[in-house]
Amino acid sequence: MQKALKSIQLVITLVLACFTLSGWAAEFESVPISLVSSTTKIELSVEFAESFEQRSQGLMFRESLCAQCGMLFQYEQPQVGSMWMKNTLIPLDVAFISKSGVITDILSMKPHDLTSTRSSGKVLFALEMNVGWFAENQISVGDKLIFVK
Repeated sequence: MQKALKSIQLVITLVLACFTLSGWAAEFESVPISLVSSTTKIELSVEFAESFEQRSQGLMFRESLCAQCGMLFQYEQPQVGSMWMKNTLIPLDVAFISKSGVITDILSMKPHDLTSTRSSGKVLFALEMNVGWFAENQISVGDKLIFVK
């Protein structure tokens, strides 16, 4: 019995180590940003996904996201942005953002939807927030993201 328990513990340890090494336990730093429109300026601190592993994990398996929380994804270079909702439990809106910080698209995404949600052109960033957040805060296409120093 003792031997069986030790074997199970070893297997669990190895599985957790594999998830950690594969990026599934990625840590995210926060980055301060401002979203600026002609009528409002909203300052946020969002999680920053800049590595491939962080972008791959994103907001997967989260059961909730606070009202002013979100995740900013940075691609390695400008490209047509593409997101899906595999293993994502909460509905989200994504704002695709150009290299110059201009919001080019705001699109809604449903939990577990494996359909690719794509930007209309090349972007460097994508900002995921709770569904409806951009509309509730009067942020729209053409508004700007600024990094706060």
